[in-house]
Amino acid sequence: MNKIDYYDVLGVPRNASPEEIKKAYRQMALKHHPDRNPGDKGAEERFKEAAEAYSVLGEPQNRSRYDQFGHQGLRGETFSGFNSTVFEDFEDILGNFFGFNFGDLFGAGTRQRRHQPQRGRDLALEMEITLEQAAAGVEKEISLNREEPCPVCQGTRMKPGSKKGACLACGGRGQVRHQQGFFIMARTCSHCGGSGEIITAPCEECRGAGHIRRKNELRVRVPAGVEDGSRLRISNEGEAGERGASKGDLYVVIKVKKHDFFEREENHLICDISISFVQASLGVTVEIPLFEGGEKVRIPPGTQAGEVIRLKGRGLKDLESRRLGDLFVKVHVQTPGDLSKDEKVLLRRLAELRGESLEFIDRETVRKQKARGPESRH
Repeated sequence: MNKIDYYDVLGVPRNASPEEIKKAYRQMALKHHPDRNPGDKGAEERFKEAAEAYSVLGEPQNRSRYDQFGHQGLRGETFSGFNSTVFEDFEDILGNFFGFNFGDLFGAGTRQRRHQPQRGRDLALEMEITLEQAAAGVEKEISLNREEPCPVCQGTRMKPGSKKGACLACGGRGQVRHQQGFFIMARTCSHCGGSGEIITAPCEECRGAGHIRRKNELRVRVPAGVEDGSRLRISNEGEAGERGASKGDLYVVIKVKKHDFFEREENHLICDISISFVQASLGVTVEIPLFEGGEKVRIPPGTQAGEVIRLKGRGLKDLESRRLGDLFVKVHVQTPGDLSKDEKVLLRRLAELRGESLEFIDRETVRKQKARGPESRH
């Protein structure tokens, strides 16, 4: 049976450039691919014809021989597979589009899949610290169970002194092949996992795993200024890698406990204090219990309820800029409700001296009092 001219198969002239041939093949392959035309035998045949045509015209030496001698010049040659150059083009054209690895479908030795070293898994754990520790920084010891390289075989999985042998299932090739119609199909050897080798004498300590699980003690330095939810990365403290690859990393997620006196906003500290109305009127010095010791704050005479006093540089360090935040002290004025007879007399006398009514406050006075309101002192 006479074969169709390969140029006619791809629909290109005989002087077509390699780029034009590749483009024509791409269009035909995508159009007639069996996955796009399930059950269509005609499309399947056209797809095979296009693949065969491209295996010849897409390779300069084969194309030159075909141009001189036609199909007769290709006798004795096998085009059921692809040479490496054409295969790379084929994979580039279709591999990503159809979502599978053509190195597993076709017998391309240059693309054989082998077991590669795999980096170890990352680990994560949570560490709880106090606000005081977040402010100053702290070193804490932690315990974790992780996979470590086997101390006997050093991760090789083999008994010391032994060697790997060729896989009998695939003959050391790493792939098992069989022909299916036009294509030579290849699958990764399930016995050796594609490596072409098998361990004949597994390590007795790790039973051929290459790693063992151990409990480890580590000291972790938490820098000053960390916030709730901060994540610290400690390189090479994760689990052991496969086949000599590096360890993974350890991520420590910081949980800052709620403080009973201070609240935190970024690198600022906020607290509330209560004083009597006499102290607010005459002024008083209050000692704030900061982490490194007491901080004396002068409450000036005439301080109103709700006023905020700001102390610059008395907050926490910013983790990145290292600048110190501020301390904000909110003042609450307590009004006594259990006055003695003598205290009531004194307060009435104070009201008389200040011209303050204890019976009725008119709306104009109310408006003026509201306008004054609490202020923030810096």
